[in-house]
Amino acid sequence: MTVETPAPTEPAVRSFTRSTALQAALHTAVPGGAHTYARGADQYPVDMAPVLVRGRGARVWDADGNNYVEYGMGLRSVTLGHGYQPVVDAVCAAIAGGVNFTRPTELELLAAEDFLGLVPGADMVKFAKNGSDATTAAVRLARAATGRDLVAICHHPFFSTDDWFIGTTEMSAGIPEVTRSQSLRFSYNDLGSVQALFDAHPDGIAAVIMEAATAMAEPQPGFLEGVRALCDAHGAVLVFDEIITGFRWSMHGAQTVYGVTPDLSCWGKAMGNGFPISALAGRRELMELGGLNTDRDRVFLLSTTYGAESTGLAAFRAVVTAYREHDPIAAMEAAGRRLADGVNAVARDLGIAEFFEVTGRPSCLIFVTRDPGGHPSQPFRTLFLQEMLRAGILGQSFVTSAAHTDADIDQTVDAASAVLRVYRRALDAGSVDGLLAGAPVAPAIRRSAHPRRLPH
Repeated sequence: MTVETPAPTEPAVRSFTRSTALQAALHTAVPGGAHTYARGADQYPVDMAPVLVRGRGARVWDADGNNYVEYGMGLRSVTLGHGYQPVVDAVCAAIAGGVNFTRPTELELLAAEDFLGLVPGADMVKFAKNGSDATTAAVRLARAATGRDLVAICHHPFFSTDDWFIGTTEMSAGIPEVTRSQSLRFSYNDLGSVQALFDAHPDGIAAVIMEAATAMAEPQPGFLEGVRALCDAHGAVLVFDEIITGFRWSMHGAQTVYGVTPDLSCWGKAMGNGFPISALAGRRELMELGGLNTDRDRVFLLSTTYGAESTGLAAFRAVVTAYREHDPIAAMEAAGRRLADGVNAVARDLGIAEFFEVTGRPSCLIFVTRDPGGHPSQPFRTLFLQEMLRAGILGQSFVTSAAHTDADIDQTVDAASAVLRVYRRALDAGSVDGLLAGAPVAPAIRRSAHPRRLPH
């Protein structure tokens, strides 16, 4: 599953001059300078936000000719590697035959059959282009099925760009209070917090939406089963967000890993290896509310011009074939374990393991940066990102793909060995002053543009 690439010829000193100029131009044309907040320049050190021009395997090149080992590729959507040839070939073949028509194509049926063959609890599926399409459709469907308005949302980082979720975040400007009031929050692995919502809102909750697990949190024994039982007892629809876990925990979804079947599940990211495709799947009696085999008022479930265009479906089918013929999840996990073991060993040797740690599921690693007081620190995170960029490593996480080779992991561990020595100097000094070139990174979803507001 790995893609070997020749060692690049690197500039003697890394320059970000052209990337910085392009980023400035992006800020004049695109609000925030990127089409996804997580890709914004405010997520990277000042004047060190590479603007990329191409990728191959687990490596990318920027506008200045710098080469990097990349992590978290495509916001965790690229699991097989950039330019993975079987996917490219399938997409090119689909394009040659036309990509969008006035009627369904045979490809739509074949892709649906592929999907339903993977997910045991799903009777029907409908494709779309991004995860927000799927999660919002799930919420609408649950409300229609139950005749209720309230949605119980787990305290996980992100579910949708739409009002029902964004209204619960710091970027709630423009969202009516009546919409915000319909979204309730509960805590992961705290069954009592779910029970409390049902107690406080009898016959009011349409859906419970959550990830079955995250990089940092596995379900405690009985938790998912308990949520399932509460939904059944109170007539609510259980929705699992599989957009990250699907094709990363298992090609069959986290629901099969933990043995708890939701009523609806939402998919995206890795199912297209970076190509735009998502899916809403679930029980027939729910899904048919958006179809023609129902006597109830119909739900406008998913109906988009590009929902079933050919490139995403062709990419998905090629991904399914790759997962059946190989074992990319095992490759991701092996690379992740090797990376975590190597970098954490460096931190231990430097005596800073309590201040810097690589943690999480092996296929979905993050790094935790803490200040001298042991508190999570954006300035120290920025220092680590800055020095890793200089060493040829790009990523806001250490999320691996099946394309990460042993050489990629070795390069990353070697880079971290040097970078964590700088980190140790900052810890010893008590701050990043004199080591950090500009303002620190900031959370992607925050109320104000500060502390990374553009200069007037």
